[in-house]
Amino acid sequence: MQVTVGTSILELVEGDITQQDTDAIVNAANEQLRVGGGVDGAINRAGGPQIQEEARKIGYCPTGKAVITTGGNLKARYVIHAVGPVYRGGHQGEAELLASAYRESLKLASARGISTIAFPSLSTGVYGYPVKEAAKIALKTVKDYLKDHPEIKLVRFVLFGTPTYQTFAEALAQV
Repeated sequence: MQVTVGTSILELVEGDITQQDTDAIVNAANEQLRVGGGVDGAINRAGGPQIQEEARKIGYCPTGKAVITTGGNLKARYVIHAVGPVYRGGHQGEAELLASAYRESLKLASARGISTIAFPSLSTGVYGYPVKEAAKIALKTVKDYLKDHPEIKLVRFVLFGTPTYQTFAEALAQV
């Protein structure tokens, strides 16, 4: 499923983020930038030790922010490590922190001349963010950014599993 935002394309696919041929993929990272499970573990396994070596040199990334490393052995040249919030009921600034993680990733892409980027659904795995709420925040944030940033040609959400894909598709129709 895809929509056009200005001159850019916003696309939803069900699949494996480690297999994307975009300029950059986004990793659902933790503040310490240490290898975890889920998306983070998959990216680090597929990309090899170079990604973690660079992340270790950076050392830290606060929630709501993002940093960039090489793509190692991935098809993507870069990995943008975005730290989304742990969901604690939705009344502790989680929505703004989640939006910020997406926005900061896109700002890094713009600054580095990255025109195609693939995102997972940030914070919806072990961090417990409800997918329905997270999808609306993610899609609205990306659409708003693309309106003013035509240098980003493609934003692809690579979603794991049909239920997550369907939830994002429903949210995209509403945003």
